[in-house]
Amino acid sequence: MVLDLDQRTVGEIDPELRAAVGRIARVPNLLIACDYDGTLAPIVLDPTRAVPLPESVAAVRALAALPQTTVAVVSGRALRDLAALSRLPSEVHLVGSHGSEFDIGFVERLAPELVEVRTRLQTAVRQITQNQSGVRLEAKPASVAVHVRAADPEVAAQVLDALRAGPATWPEVTVTDGKQVMELSVLPTNKGAAIDQLRTQMSASAALVIGDSVTDERAFERLHGPDVGIKIGPGETRAAYRVAEPIEAARVLGLLLQIRRTWLFGERAVPIERHSMLANGRTVALLTPAAKLTWLCHPRADSAALFADLLGGPAAGHFTVAPERGGMPLGQRYRSGTMTVETRWSGLTVTDWLAAPSDGGESTLVRVLQGHGSARLEFAPRPEFGQVGVRLQHLGDGLLVLGSNEPVALYSPDVEWDVTTDGGYDTARAVVDLTAAGGQATLELRFGSHSLDHHGVPLPDRQAAAERPWRDWAAALRLPGVARDLVLRSALTLRGMCNDATGGILAAATTSLPEEVGGVRNWDYRYCWLRDAAMTARALVDLGSLAEAERFLRWVDGCVERTGGHPERLHPLYTVEGYELGAEAVIDTLPGWAGSRPVRVGNLANHQLQLDVFGPVVDLIAAVADTRGSVRAEEWRVIEAMVQAVERRWHEPDHGLWEARLPPRHHVYSKVMCWLTVDRALRVLRHHGGGERPEWVELRDRIGHNVLEYGWHDGAGAYTVAYGDEEMDASSLWIGLSGLLPDDDPRFLATVLKVEADLRSGPVVYRYRWDDGLPGREGGFHVCTAWLIEAYLRTGRRGDAEELFAQMLDTAGPTGLLPEEYDPIAERGLGNHPQAYSHLGLIRCALLLDRS
Repeated sequence: MVLDLDQRTVGEIDPELRAAVGRIARVPNLLIACDYDGTLAPIVLDPTRAVPLPESVAAVRALAALPQTTVAVVSGRALRDLAALSRLPSEVHLVGSHGSEFDIGFVERLAPELVEVRTRLQTAVRQITQNQSGVRLEAKPASVAVHVRAADPEVAAQVLDALRAGPATWPEVTVTDGKQVMELSVLPTNKGAAIDQLRTQMSASAALVIGDSVTDERAFERLHGPDVGIKIGPGETRAAYRVAEPIEAARVLGLLLQIRRTWLFGERAVPIERHSMLANGRTVALLTPAAKLTWLCHPRADSAALFADLLGGPAAGHFTVAPERGGMPLGQRYRSGTMTVETRWSGLTVTDWLAAPSDGGESTLVRVLQGHGSARLEFAPRPEFGQVGVRLQHLGDGLLVLGSNEPVALYSPDVEWDVTTDGGYDTARAVVDLTAAGGQATLELRFGSHSLDHHGVPLPDRQAAAERPWRDWAAALRLPGVARDLVLRSALTLRGMCNDATGGILAAATTSLPEEVGGVRNWDYRYCWLRDAAMTARALVDLGSLAEAERFLRWVDGCVERTGGHPERLHPLYTVEGYELGAEAVIDTLPGWAGSRPVRVGNLANHQLQLDVFGPVVDLIAAVADTRGSVRAEEWRVIEAMVQAVERRWHEPDHGLWEARLPPRHHVYSKVMCWLTVDRALRVLRHHGGGERPEWVELRDRIGHNVLEYGWHDGAGAYTVAYGDEEMDASSLWIGLSGLLPDDDPRFLATVLKVEADLRSGPVVYRYRWDDGLPGREGGFHVCTAWLIEAYLRTGRRGDAEELFAQMLDTAGPTGLLPEEYDPIAERGLGNHPQAYSHLGLIRCALLLDRS
């Protein structure tokens, strides 16, 4: 590609260059390579006075300090001179002699035969240039450079011609022509080869190269894919972009620094617990307190995200509505008994809901703007977590989203959109005058459709139709008097995580929200775990709703059937459709919430052995049967399968419920859940018929005796995480919560005290403090806090239970949602959000406190 100067304007950064810098700033591992003279430092007559621009030095220093970012200065100067002149920090890699010198000890590594050629070369060059006024020689470890900038043009031409006819023709010599300089080297290297070597050594995903010299063209011609080349000054070039002078290159580096720093560390991330969830029985979405749609996957919650601003910032997709004048919202709330969210500013209210599919259709996100004045809209869909380019076509009463396999349309009558393109991605912006529009504007994001037709049903009727099922469902619940409003919100949240079409239940609405800010404990929980889903459904049964449990048990029956008679081979988790997950993967282009990477999709725990998963399923069946008064055929099949699975494998070590990526152990919790599986199966037999099963009685007692004997650790004075291990684990509380030990058994009392002493910190209880093989730490788990609250109640410590429960409630977000964890030191939520575990734990505690 050859670029003339008039193709790129000087002064402000060209929009196309700005877009290219924005794209390359977000690659996982970035290499930045700059020339020195004419790039970082302006060209001067005396090369010994070539001082870099302060702006360039500041940008280069800051970029080199960023993680996953390599900065190199690749110059024709000798390495020693480059180091002395630039005075750049050690974090900046210096490459001298057009790539011949990568470190100080280079000269000592020249082979003897090359040293001999270098000596002959230097002698020949001195003979040609001696007594030539204005010609300067620069001796380097592997080459000699002849500078003719200060010479008379005739003298310069005569010297260069003599060199080309003489030593430049030697087979052992490589010639590099620059601006009024010729370099003759005994090594066949150039800046392009140097860039390639740096790229390989640093595992760079992409390279940004800036230079002004003819020698930089060898680097520009090696660029490919997402790489960016920037030429400084006039002349033909293979670089795709151009700036006029070094100060403009400094501005480009400053822009790169700003975007990359934001990408790496996140913008001012909205606290996790302050997000509100929309749901419609098919998928979920998250809103910030300022009504920014920051997360939505389509067509299901475990599909790829269309909006992933939550994990990647605006470049990953968002749908923003706000007053044009700016300002903070006055508040956000759920409409009572619904999953409809209202966000209010002075003069503007935004009402959001996800409409349930009807007649085989797909989801619709409805956003209603009411008030006066003007509202600013920004619509930036980014399919497949921002991995797929997208075009927006303004057509009739809205926008068509083009480029994705899934058709999407934004119905927005009377809105005049301005569509701009940034590197293959379109963004639409508009300003809506609500006063002129009669005080209301409606936006409908329609999935699975390119229809922009007017909806025949009046908007108030549609909103009522969307909210009525939620309100009717909520009205039928048996709510406790304790924390009634938060229990209702928790119940609605759990209901929102249920997939009506399949029966699967999400463990959480999101992926990769960190358990430690900036850490690697980022997991994908948008799937259906047998354990989590059964516990979720059980909480809803306890509130009087059976439908979710019945759909889930049919889902489990399907999973069991697909094992081909081997229920012991059940995976711990499946997609919401009940099928095996694909491989766990990392999306390198997303920086994560507040810079917490990696962002993962899929979950490797899919392949773990977790023997506890059978217990919650049979416990759920027992609760359903007691509520309904009978057991259905598919539920009997599931009971038989679960007991069969336990019988075959209970004695094996497993990975445990926390899914540590460590070798299997004999986890106390897993053994207790195997006991609970058979115990609850026997309870169903006793209460609802099914005959005698003495072999089940024997199996239950054998498992119980085994865990009571081997799970106790004398050194700890309690039941611990696993047989023979002294470390405590909150899940060991289930030695009593399950009913295996009576509430007043000294061993249960001792375990409660030990968990309290070792794992409680203020309003939370940590899962464990043993080494799980991962760096960093995590917050306290809300579900573990709930277990300790129940243990307090069982052991007669109601005052402690009430106090801890009140503290737990205080950690909820402003709209009543709870993520997975809470950091009592930083006083913020952590982990995926909202988390089913947290809300089912809150419900269980409220019910127990209400009854006791």
